[in-house]
Amino acid sequence: MDTVPTKILVTLDGSPAAEAVLPYVLLLAARLRIPIELISIIDLTELARSAAAYESLFLDQLAEDETRRRREYLEKIAPSFANGQIDCRILKGNPASSIVEYAAQNPAAIIAMATHGRSGLNRWLLGSVAEKVLRSTSNPLLLIRSTPTAVTEQQVSIQSIMVPLDGSALAESVLPPVSELAKKLDAEMVLFRAYNIPPGFYDAGGGFAIDLDRLLAQTEADVLNYLEEKKAALKKAGVSSVTIASRQGYDADEIINYYAGNRPDRLIAMCSHGRSGVRRWAVGSVAETVVRHCSSPVLVFRAPH
Repeated sequence: MDTVPTKILVTLDGSPAAEAVLPYVLLLAARLRIPIELISIIDLTELARSAAAYESLFLDQLAEDETRRRREYLEKIAPSFANGQIDCRILKGNPASSIVEYAAQNPAAIIAMATHGRSGLNRWLLGSVAEKVLRSTSNPLLLIRSTPTAVTEQQVSIQSIMVPLDGSALAESVLPPVSELAKKLDAEMVLFRAYNIPPGFYDAGGGFAIDLDRLLAQTEADVLNYLEEKKAALKKAGVSSVTIASRQGYDADEIINYYAGNRPDRLIAMCSHGRSGVRRWAVGSVAETVVRHCSSPVLVFRAPH
C-alpha cells in the first residue's frame, strides 16, 4: 500500500452538498503539497432521460452544453486552491464506474467525495455513487458526510485520526500511510479496538459456560497489550502523539459512538476489509456501516491482496 498520495481527485456534481468535501481537500492539499484534480461526470443516459422529448433529438448539443456548464463550474471552484496545481476534467459515463476507472490510472491518488448530493440537470445521487465507489475502487477514498450546515475551511482542522484495528495484518496495513498522514497534519493517532464475547462461549441454556467477568478482563487485557505494542511501534517510527482506546461492543457501533457528533477535527482511517483470528470481523461491512452513520470524515483504504 502506497504511503504517499500523489494527487487528490475531487468529484463534484454542481451541488452545495457535494461541495462539502472542499474544506477538507483544501486542508489536505496544503499540508500534503500534492496537486488537485476537480472532476465532474456527465451521465449521458440520465441526461437523455431527463430531457424533454424534442430535446432528446439534440442529445449531442445537450451534452456539449452541459460539458461547457460543468467546465465553467469547475473553473469557478479552482481558484479556491490558490497555492497548488489544479486541473479540471469532465468525464462522460456512469458516475461510479467513471470515477473508479479514471482513478485506477493513478493508484496512489485519493478520491475525495461527499456522501450525498444532487446535480441540477442529471440529478445523480452521490450517496449511491459513493457507496458503489467504496465497494469497487482500489484507491484510497475520503468520504465526507454532507450536513445542512456547511463546515467552513476555517472550522476544518484534523487534530485526531482514529484507526480501528482487529488484530489482523490486513487491518494494520493502513498504519504506514496513516502514520505519514498524521506526521504531515501534526495529528494524534488513536488506535482503537472493539471487542466482544463470541457466541460460542454461551452454553446450550443461553448462559455462559465460563466465568464471564474473568473472560472479559482477560480479553480487555489482551486488547490493551496489543494496542500498546502497535503504539510503541508507531512512536518509534516518528509519530509524535499516539493514544489507545478500547470498548466492549460491536465494531461499527463502537467506532461510531467513540467519534459521535459532528467534529471536523476528527478523521477515521480504516481498511476496507480484514479478519482477526477469533472474532473474524469483516471490516468491509463495518466500513460501509461507519460511512453511512458516522458524522466524522472517513478515509478508507483497500486492503492489499
